[in-house]
Amino acid sequence: MFLIVSSCLKPVLLFNPPPVTTGLQSAFSATRTSSVMGGKQRAVTFNRLMVNIGGDFNPDTGFFRSRIPGAYYFSFSVGKFPKKMLSVILVKNGEEVQAIAYDDYRKKGRKVQSQSVMVNLKEADTVWLLIQQSPQYALYSNVGPYITFSGYLVYPETTYINNHLSSSSELSYPHCPPQTDHWSRSELQRRRSAFSVARTSTLLGQSRLQQQKPALTFDVEYVNIGGHFNKSSGMFSCHFPGVYYFAFTVGKHPRKAVSVKLMTGKGDVQAMVFDEDTSKRREMQSQSLLLSLRRGDTVWLYSQQDERYAVYSNQGRYTTFSGFLVYPEAESTSAHNTQDRTHL
Repeated sequence: MFLIVSSCLKPVLLFNPPPVTTGLQSAFSATRTSSVMGGKQRAVTFNRLMVNIGGDFNPDTGFFRSRIPGAYYFSFSVGKFPKKMLSVILVKNGEEVQAIAYDDYRKKGRKVQSQSVMVNLKEADTVWLLIQQSPQYALYSNVGPYITFSGYLVYPETTYINNHLSSSSELSYPHCPPQTDHWSRSELQRRRSAFSVARTSTLLGQSRLQQQKPALTFDVEYVNIGGHFNKSSGMFSCHFPGVYYFAFTVGKHPRKAVSVKLMTGKGDVQAMVFDEDTSKRREMQSQSLLLSLRRGDTVWLYSQQDERYAVYSNQGRYTTFSGFLVYPEAESTSAHNTQDRTHL
């Protein structure tokens, strides 16, 4: 999960922060410190509002209403109530299913499930969390809290920017030291790269020798700014050197283990999710990472090709993969700053 938190002076924006211009800022982060029983309400509401830049989120209704058209990144985490099932869906404009957090384990255990996705929104679009309206389902939380919901504007639509910024202005950020590289508005608009995809079918591992590690492919495309992700091949190709944020969530198939790795280059493992539980339980695993990439670098997900493993998904979209450029670098600057410190 991620939270956007405030400092004692001004909001601190994580990752690709919106421009200083008031009209182009939109970010929220909210938490809930009490449980929710299925059947009593549709939308998950919140009693703690950590950040609400732009005032676009209403914690009392649980609805985010888009004021600025563009690409938004949403992330949520929910606690599973003991002896209850968990099913929370991120919806857009009523009943449009975007992604799901699910766990059908009905025993006493408490657990947190997370999901994230990037969505293109028009002005006045709404996004909220839907809980199943059945007493079999419930969400758990306490003063911890277990339940969080965050979202922020990654890239506003270029036409909207043109209408709200003068042609001579540059994007700046308040209360920050001077930047070494001052990107102009046109340069920042040109250096855009973001994708968010989902898979609606299960992938079963197969026990056969393979020289290569095939990428996990996807059939639903939420966002593909720049066209740098190929959902048919499952490959992201870096066109602009810089620092990128990647996040993925995968569903665990009943009676199967799950092992999915975030790969770069010729098969270098950068991060992974793993669950060797082979019970009937359906649940999810999430992972995220910042990577420094050079032009031409590739990033993809690999699911272990063995009959003991599988990735589960259906129309609820359990399995998602997102990534976007956080900070572009000058072409002359090397973006490969990975340091392997395992020997220390």
